[in-house]
Amino acid sequence: MKIKSILVSQPAPTKQSPYHDLSEKQKVKIDFRSFIHVEGESARSVREQKIDFSKFTAIIFTSRNAVDNFFRLAEEMRCKISDDLRYFCQSEAIAYYLQKYVVYRKRKIYVGKNHFEDLVPLIKKHKDEKFMLPSSDKLKPTIPPILDELGIDWTQAVLYRTVISDLSDLENVFYDILVFFSPTGIESLFKNFPNFKQNATKIAVFGNSTVKAAEEAGLKIDIAAPTKETPSMTMALEKFIKEMNK
Repeated sequence: MKIKSILVSQPAPTKQSPYHDLSEKQKVKIDFRSFIHVEGESARSVREQKIDFSKFTAIIFTSRNAVDNFFRLAEEMRCKISDDLRYFCQSEAIAYYLQKYVVYRKRKIYVGKNHFEDLVPLIKKHKDEKFMLPSSDKLKPTIPPILDELGIDWTQAVLYRTVISDLSDLENVFYDILVFFSPTGIESLFKNFPNFKQNATKIAVFGNSTVKAAEEAGLKIDIAAPTKETPSMTMALEKFIKEMNK
């Protein structure tokens, strides 16, 4: 079966995206559609969690959604953010995104390389701080044990939720490859289409937790990333398409 169409279960990227290059080089149609979306929690919900922003001296940010919802709720709750607050950002992209809300050069910002584990030595140097971890309701399960092992004072604050999107308009639309990046994306597929049959559709997944979710849902995985040979999803897709479209 030749590959002619791909649906990526994420929002459309910029034109500089490697997906654009993949589409041009391999002559395949690539569409994007969020299978999940984020909804912010209310100030009332945060109060019910007994979260007081003013009590924390350090914040750990693992995503832009966490940044947006932290500052949104701080404003809604009329909580002044201290200039002395320390910001621990999982990646450079998240750290730069902070500039939307704070004067970057005047704040104490610590940056990881991309993985949560990269923050461990940085957090160790500031073990006496009181840490808040703003997150969605679906926090990566590996994170709490890492923070617990450090023996720090930390609190998870659920500031937004991951919600399944309505995909009913895709009911009679078919793609050669479906691409997933999270277990919630797999969940969304079956919530929207309970009678989904894979048949000849190829399934691409990114990350171990997504692999597990796909297998538990009874899907046959045809493309998995990251690997040493294909560290990105676009590389994995290109390798597979070349083999299929010989």
